[in-house]
Amino acid sequence: MTRILAIENRAGATTKGMQVVLPVTIIECPPLKVVGITAYKKMGYGSQKVATTLAEKFDKHLSRTLVLPKSHKPSNFTPEMADSFRLLVHTQPALTGLAKKRPETFEIPLGGKKEEQLQYAKDKLGKDLIPQDVFGEGDQVDCHAITKGKGFQGATRRNRTTLRQHKAEKGQRGPANVGSWTGNRSWTVAHPGQMGYHQRSEYNKWLVKMGQDPKDINPSGGLVRFGVVKNPYMLIKGSVGGPKKRLIKFTQAIRPNTILQSKAPQITFINKGPQQ
Repeated sequence: MTRILAIENRAGATTKGMQVVLPVTIIECPPLKVVGITAYKKMGYGSQKVATTLAEKFDKHLSRTLVLPKSHKPSNFTPEMADSFRLLVHTQPALTGLAKKRPETFEIPLGGKKEEQLQYAKDKLGKDLIPQDVFGEGDQVDCHAITKGKGFQGATRRNRTTLRQHKAEKGQRGPANVGSWTGNRSWTVAHPGQMGYHQRSEYNKWLVKMGQDPKDINPSGGLVRFGVVKNPYMLIKGSVGGPKKRLIKFTQAIRPNTILQSKAPQITFINKGPQQ
């Protein structure tokens, strides 16, 4: 994370037109590679995958994740064979300064009519998908991340239960004796267990800036516990779940806040000093 100086432009803000300090998270965004197209057809129990086609050429690191055919030619998909189409993409961690080389694969749904979906998928097959193809500065996005793992923790830290009076019952930490159900495994009773390393979604994060030149945000010596950003980047207002170097997925806001919608602010300064 770092901080920026920007001109407040949110409607109704008491500081509108003034220069304010905003905390932002730097997200490195190497392009996704479109490696295939999947076709889905509506069945009695929802949509079911009916066909998949792959690109002619593959990234050299993709074999770490998928079993690839030795020779393959893309199938000739038609709009009549399915009800919707999706892009099969994979990440390219080898483009970053991380030691990781194994890519992750996932599907991206497409909007519009199925004819438009198929045409767009054919145009993108085998090419890179950059953030500017999906998002724009000032948009609200949903963030999906795996949080930091805390391991096995007690009920007090995990569920914020209050400490019991030391003379009232045996033990201070954990659920109080509130009834016969205290000792069972009901989800309503606080118990020790796994804390962190969960998938969590944050809605309506503000995409403040999208940049192409990493020199604008790289401090001398690189970011602490991360290194040097080598690819296009995004600045997200506030914090984002998960530790550094872990994959984060962004999607268009499923329920955007219409009251807070505004254009990207005018940024006057980006701090590139020592990071915490």
